[in-house]
Amino acid sequence: MKDFILVNKPEGWTSFDVVGFLRNKIKKENPELKNIKVGHAGTLDPFATGLLIVGIGREATKRLDEFKNLPKTYLTTIHLGATSNTDDKTGEISLISEKEPLTKEVEKTLADFVGKQQQIPPMFSAKKVAGQRLYKLARKGETIERQPDEIEIHSLKLLSYSYPLLKIEVACSTGTYIRTLARDIGEKLGVGAYCEELVRTAIGEYNLKDAKKPSDSDILKIS
Repeated sequence: MKDFILVNKPEGWTSFDVVGFLRNKIKKENPELKNIKVGHAGTLDPFATGLLIVGIGREATKRLDEFKNLPKTYLTTIHLGATSNTDDKTGEISLISEKEPLTKEVEKTLADFVGKQQQIPPMFSAKKVAGQRLYKLARKGETIERQPDEIEIHSLKLLSYSYPLLKIEVACSTGTYIRTLARDIGEKLGVGAYCEELVRTAIGEYNLKDAKKPSDSDILKIS
């Protein structure tokens, strides 16, 4: 059994769903490991897919912080012309504008987001403020003041643009919310935006192409 597993998280699963699934799979195949510790190194939103690093066993779970601060790479499709209260496709969608930004406007806007900057975490997030998970307050319809965090966008690459869909590759520091980035890009363009699709393709040197789906029969075996 591997100490660390690269998992391709399916859409609709929480990161804890993956952890629970693998823990149960281990206990079913190895009853003597009923108290096995399993954890992950960085949350992915349920609507998102892609790379999740999972630690198996006490020593591995203690080392998960080693992965949490590594830079991340994402592929994301941004839906322009509308907003969402969750900043992604799962929320309440509101039409904002039917204006179609020109490609050169989009390219200039993306360039403006490269570098260090302050980003306010979204209400629909697992971040704690004053001991409370923001998403729990958001589900009650509450909004509280959040302090911005410093993040860094290392690169933003335009992959395709056919209004209203804008597909980009983002390389960024840990702590970056891609949903918030999508919203902010839409605001800067003056049309609104939300995150339609999100795939994490890399965490540091670890790549999605080397990951397995939770349902793969050999996911717990040493390759």
